[in-house]
Amino acid sequence: MAGLRDLLMRFRPVSTPGPAATGVPADRTAELAAELTPSLARLDSTAAEAEAVRAAARREADRIRRDAARRAEVITARASARSEHVRTQAADRRLESGRRESAAISGEGQRAEAALRRRAAARIPVMADRLTDEVRRRLGLPSLRTEFPGGPRERGGP
Repeated sequence: MAGLRDLLMRFRPVSTPGPAATGVPADRTAELAAELTPSLARLDSTAAEAEAVRAAARREADRIRRDAARRAEVITARASARSEHVRTQAADRRLESGRRESAAISGEGQRAEAALRRRAAARIPVMADRLTDEVRRRLGLPSLRTEFPGGPRERGGP
């Protein structure tokens, strides 16, 4: 179907302005087709060449993607193995740190226990004397000592 422009082009004057001349109205569509056909035919080969270039580029892009995917798999495998190694090293360091901390706490506990035992050993004779004196007092017997170390008089009491 011809467009409005093509329809109007048919009535365009064929000759130079002036008195009317007899003739056939120009068929611009046929003229354009005849003029452009050789150029468009040459463009067909260019379009085919462009499609071949695009196809080659797609193949190359696919190859690059496959290579990149393989490299990514290798890098991921290496990173995974490395992360396992790093994780193991970190766990070993943490375990060693925990052992040192445990040894320090254990040593501190042993020192505190030794100090407590020394204080208890120092107090046993005094406590035994107090207990003996209390038992003797309840039995109605006289006390063996009149004052115990650390008693009310030594602490500043009456």
